[in-house]
Amino acid sequence: MIKDVIADMNVRMDKSVESLRKDYQKVRTGRASTSLLDEVKVDYYGSLGPLTNVATLAVPEARTITIQPWEAKMIPVIEKAILNSNLGLTPSNDGKMIRLNLPPLTEERRKDIVKQLKREAEEAKVALRNIRREAMDGLKKLEKDKQISEDDLKRAEKEVQDFTNSHTAKVDEVLAHKEKEVMEV
Repeated sequence: MIKDVIADMNVRMDKSVESLRKDYQKVRTGRASTSLLDEVKVDYYGSLGPLTNVATLAVPEARTITIQPWEAKMIPVIEKAILNSNLGLTPSNDGKMIRLNLPPLTEERRKDIVKQLKREAEEAKVALRNIRREAMDGLKKLEKDKQISEDDLKRAEKEVQDFTNSHTAKVDEVLAHKEKEVMEV
């Protein structure tokens, strides 16, 4: 029973850390990444779908993303979708391919991005603490229902805290890595 509570908690904490990583992939760092376009949806014959369903994305240079549509008539549709996505990027095309040039980030913008990253990391830590609290409540309920002893409860609580500490360290590690990437000129 203790193992079930801890295993569930561990899975949920892993998902929280992974969610933070995915959110950080979408943050613009001055370096081109196709993951910036993950949320862009394109109207393809009446249904909205991801950009990757209608084009090939590539990063030929550090500050450029190229989009090669499979059909030339999709170029204006893709450009419109990018402009409507509020990414702050202006597409340019040569009739066959769309290019997105990422402007270099100013120092002030980098600092704003780092503040946003820290806010998101703190939200992830709050999520971890909520998961820990739920696990602790579950363990206390087991003890109250006489399914585990007080000693087992104390050991399990220590294990829960250790898992929480390790996941909090992972969040700090992910933040530090992304912060370094953003501040890199």
